[in-house]
Amino acid sequence: MATTNKTLRTCKKGHQYYKSSDCPTCPICELERKSVNGFLALLSAPARRALEHNGITSLKQLSTYTEKEILQFHGMGPASLPKLRAALQNEGLAFKN
Repeated sequence: MATTNKTLRTCKKGHQYYKSSDCPTCPICELERKSVNGFLALLSAPARRALEHNGITSLKQLSTYTEKEILQFHGMGPASLPKLRAALQNEGLAFKN
């Protein structure tokens, strides 16, 4: 079994956590800021951050992008697309063709 080298880190808010990757995201802070409603709540943290980083915080904004464009965002994977399609469809919207 492979061993991982996790290092103890402290975020700006003082939370301490262990990480084995170079990802700077504090998991405790991430849980605190997770959306509890809306379409962003349906997504994994990396997918949600990918949309937020690109200024997409509403379904109307999301509908101005193609699926291919969304998949180009770092952190966005194909597993998120069905959730996004359904959320758009519930509001009478769709991805741009």
